[in-house]
Amino acid sequence: MSGDFIETFVNTRQRLLDAIEGLSAEQLQWKQAPKVWSVQEVLAHLVDHSIITSFRLRDILAGTEARLPVFNQDAWVSGQYANEGAVSDILETFTALLHYNAQLLRRLQRADFDKTAVNAKGEIVSVADIIRGFIRHVENHLGQIERIKQAAAPV
Repeated sequence: MSGDFIETFVNTRQRLLDAIEGLSAEQLQWKQAPKVWSVQEVLAHLVDHSIITSFRLRDILAGTEARLPVFNQDAWVSGQYANEGAVSDILETFTALLHYNAQLLRRLQRADFDKTAVNAKGEIVSVADIIRGFIRHVENHLGQIERIKQAAAPV
């Protein structure tokens, strides 16, 4: 797998930092509506997604025959009171997981990126698919963060 691919994965951290630069705690925690995520809740969700991605990668590499796990993202965010934590803790955890997973990816052989398992939808996914999906997922949430910032601007 190309180093650029892994660097794009690692660069998701900086992209998130750039997206939230200059936001106050109040702006990070602002919610347009009770069931709509704040920027901080989006960041907490991305940590949750990193945890699931970590598990999925390792399960595929271990040759699992079980379906890869899914999680109830809204329940996870609300159940952990994500908006009441510190964004610095959330980002520290995201960074640690990203670093740990990047170390793993850099150790893999080319053929390891082609190893597969079945996801919760019944689709066959590879290690490379999981990483590409993670990158796309962060991209989607970067767009969500921008929309939250725009909605909060007049407030």
